[in-house]
Formats: sequence, C-alpha cells, structure tokens
Amino acid sequence: MTHTSTPKGDTRVDELVNGLKLQPHPERGYYVESYRAKSSVSASTHPGPRSASTAIYFLVEATQPATYLHRLRSDEVFHLYEGGPLEILRLFPDGTWDVAVLGLDLQRGQRPQIAIEAGTVFGTELAEGASHCLVGCTVAPGFDFEDFELTDDTQLETTYHEVRDRIQRMARPKTRS
Repeated sequence: MTHTSTPKGDTRVDELVNGLKLQPHPERGYYVESYRAKSSVSASTHPGPRSASTAIYFLVEATQPATYLHRLRSDEVFHLYEGGPLEILRLFPDGTWDVAVLGLDLQRGQRPQIAIEAGTVFGTELAEGASHCLVGCTVAPGFDFEDFELTDDTQLETTYHEVRDRIQRMARPKTRS
C-alpha cells in the first residue's frame, strides 16, 4: 500500500509512512496500531472492558507540525524512536500546564519517554527545525476511540491564557471563530 499525501521531497517521511503502513490520524499526523493485548481489563473510568494495553507508531512531520489538543481516559506513554525533538503541551485538570520535551538532550531537560496521565488535555508540536518525529504511544487501559476526545480550544485559551498562542496552533479549524 502506498500513501501519497506525504510532503514532496521528504523521502524519510515517505519511507516511514509506507514502510510502517501509517494512515492519517484524526488529530493530525500518521499512525498504525502495532500491538493490542489479548487480555482485557475493566476500569471505573471506562464505559466497558478494554484491552489491558495498546501501542501505536505515531509520526508528526513538518507539513503538519502540531497535533490537535485532545484527551484520553487512559494513561499514555510516548517513546522516542527517531527525529524530534517533540514538544508535548500538557494542560492538567487543576489549571496548571507544562511543556515536556521528547528528545535525547538530557542536559536540556529532554527525555526519551514522557507520560501523560488520563484526563490531561495534550497536543504535540515539532520543535523548531525538526523535520519529523516518530514515536511509540503505549496506552493502558488500551486505546479505544470511544475514550478519545478532541477538545474545545476556545475554553482552554481562557483557562490556560499563558499558552494561548500554542493552543491556537493546536486548534481544530472548525472550532476557531
């Protein structure tokens, strides 16, 4: 299967999309599920049983450098495979926020693995100058699109006004006025 909507001239991104059979993701970027646990679990935070864990490959590239803000009902861990750095804006339910950086420059505070707790609104954005970032995302309890929510960024801009510019870059076009 060949994917033809990757940026012209970026052969590495084409290689990753085609080689891993990545598909467009609703939050932007590309993904494919690489693992789904056969065992299931039930959690009071989920409407029904879920796989114990799931994993995907996820690719962000320069033509769409930021994903849309969203939240999950499960914890998610990002693992760096290639490229980056990738900035992860985390908007916590208590009104605080941070930007964690997925990367290998440990002395600058980057980490090759970053966790996002369930219920945290988050989005990712390539660091300036990065052409792409391939990550693994592990979710437990396992991912189900029923547990995925694209958020209303207009309310977020009010609550997290210090990062309004970043929220606007991660906004879905249909929610902007």
